[in-house]
Amino acid sequence: QVQLVTSGGGLVQAGGSLRLSCAASGRPFGTWTMGWFRQAPGLSLEREFVAGINWSGGTLYSGDSVKGRFTISRDNGENTVSLQMNSLKPEDTAVYYCGARVSLSSTIPMSRDSYAYWGQGTQVTVSS
Repeated sequence: QVQLVTSGGGLVQAGGSLRLSCAASGRPFGTWTMGWFRQAPGLSLEREFVAGINWSGGTLYSGDSVKGRFTISRDNGENTVSLQMNSLKPEDTAVYYCGARVSLSSTIPMSRDSYAYWGQGTQVTVSS
């Protein structure tokens, strides 16, 4: 059974940093594409793609809003994927989720529907 356990959220002031981690178990981690999504307050059905990383370490970011501030990485030996978030802004406030899909394709989907497994989410709050 696939399990994803997310950690690392918290409260930080604008300009600060947080590092989120997602620990995976249940299937060979090296074959997974991993994604970080976030769900902002008040938008209960909108889980927005933030960043993704494929099995070979290729990355994709959602756009200018996070590129240059967020860095996704993976450690296949430790079965973890991380999201380093720097220069945080109040608009980054959200519940962050990691998702996983089993794939040896280099493509990193941005749609939440493409990810079969999800962690429990971790709250990130950035105060102004």
